[in-house]
Amino acid sequence: MSYSVLLLDLTDKTCEVIDRPDLREDYLGGAGAAIKLLQEFCPSGVDPLSPEAPIVFAIGPLNGFLPCCTKVVAMFKSPLTGSLGESHAGGRFGLAMKLAGYDAIVVEGAADFPTYITIRNGDVAFKDASALWGISTYSTGRVLREIEPDAGRRSIIRIGPAGENRVRYANVNVDMYRHFGRLGLGAVFGSKKLKAIVIAGTKSYSIPNPKKYREVYDKIYKEVAALEPMKKYHDLGTAENVMPLNAIGALPTRNFSAPRFEFAHRISGEHFAKELLVKKMACPGCPLECIHIASLRIEYAEGYEYGSITVPYDYEPIYALGSMLGVGSPDGVLRLIEKVDAYGLDAISTGVILAWATEAFRLGIITEKETAGLRLDWGNIDVYARAIERIVAMPNAFYRALARGVEVAASKYGGLDFAMALGKNEVAGYRCGLATVLGQLVGCRHSHLDNAGYSLDQKKPMPEDQIVRELMREEWWRCLVTSLVICLFARKIYRPEIVRDALSALGIELTEEELEELGRRIYREKMSFKFREGFDFRKLRIPKRFFETESASGFISEEKLKKALELYEREVKKVLES
Repeated sequence: MSYSVLLLDLTDKTCEVIDRPDLREDYLGGAGAAIKLLQEFCPSGVDPLSPEAPIVFAIGPLNGFLPCCTKVVAMFKSPLTGSLGESHAGGRFGLAMKLAGYDAIVVEGAADFPTYITIRNGDVAFKDASALWGISTYSTGRVLREIEPDAGRRSIIRIGPAGENRVRYANVNVDMYRHFGRLGLGAVFGSKKLKAIVIAGTKSYSIPNPKKYREVYDKIYKEVAALEPMKKYHDLGTAENVMPLNAIGALPTRNFSAPRFEFAHRISGEHFAKELLVKKMACPGCPLECIHIASLRIEYAEGYEYGSITVPYDYEPIYALGSMLGVGSPDGVLRLIEKVDAYGLDAISTGVILAWATEAFRLGIITEKETAGLRLDWGNIDVYARAIERIVAMPNAFYRALARGVEVAASKYGGLDFAMALGKNEVAGYRCGLATVLGQLVGCRHSHLDNAGYSLDQKKPMPEDQIVRELMREEWWRCLVTSLVICLFARKIYRPEIVRDALSALGIELTEEELEELGRRIYREKMSFKFREGFDFRKLRIPKRFFETESASGFISEEKLKKALELYEREVKKVLES
């Protein structure tokens, strides 16, 4: 069973296609194939921003065939954490890779001038991007849509000035409204002088068992369309989380200093939908339409000169650039989302870093000398917008520190107790309890999406050893799901028996037990890479703010959290030795 890998060398401007059937046979694709390719192509101890540090993109066997199998996995060494970088993105990129005939793409080297790459079936070209260097992700997309063919089939992924300037949490914009958001892939692009990739193809595929495929497809489609939990993603999107989390005291507000936001109703999914929503979109091959787009009215000149732009919104940007900063205006939240999207910044990291900086300024830890005259204060949208510009431009040592993440900034200036990062990755928007914190501490990429600890906290209380087992089992299964590559929104639909039947219809025969063991094996490979690159459970920092303020499930015991962390480390060692 073939697995086509396209190797791109930016230094020599060359390409090569290799067949790696072992990646399909042993890891299916997606996250499993990506971690194996990263292990092979990434030298041990390499600087994440050096030419030798590779970028890996991978899709799975279900991409393009079944509903919600729409994403691409990117793996790289993170310039933010120095450990495993893993990010997933929807949009057209996954389908475009499939139709171009590639299961994975590995980008190596670094160009000597700004470059973008075009891939059309078997044709690859390295093109001069000097005229695009320095412009926003939006403008880059607009220009490339004008000059490159294949409208309606192509995918355009690109960086903005943040990636070019190697801000350690710069992201990669995918087809305007989606992103490889976390852990700094945009900075890796920038270090390689890679501005964009444009990919399209016309390849077709046969179905080994059309009758069974039709049955499986229909069953999954009906569940996606009818299942109540999926309705949430279509109706309000993840922005629906704002009000329920606020109600239970789990909505991080003003840098986690409060559990509820007095203006939550104004930045809620319901308010956005009623007042600002203009359209919903879906990734190709997905019936959900979970991408929610709002209209933002902007003044572009004096004299009542206004225009409108469209801005995507989700729960995480609303938390990070809304409640976390004390911004209670929906237009204000959209302004900040638009700003980070144009520059190509991760919204979560940006909001958490600005929240730390605001608190540090209010406490006198930093002054206007460091902020270059900006008076940071909760809810000040204009000041935050200017601060974002300076993080990208890095005019002084303070903004250079902010561009390296909250861990670095707080280590240099003070305020580590309220620098809200876990595993050096800025935290997600949940203050649900012990499992939430532990899950982000121990997850392979230190993300809430690794193991859904926030969901575990909202169930009945359980002892630390059970929390550890639940987190680990969930992460193993998600490693399998992201190898296929299934959108995690559909994780409750793609149960083991459904995954088994879906793969069987496409000619891949695996039992449910083999699938679960594969997830465990992929997890083991990820953790092996992390340890190879110097990860150490005992060096993890836990901000004291988590213990000082009450979560939705009560005050978190530092003693219990540390005990759980020790238990988790013990279990990981067992997995690595097995």
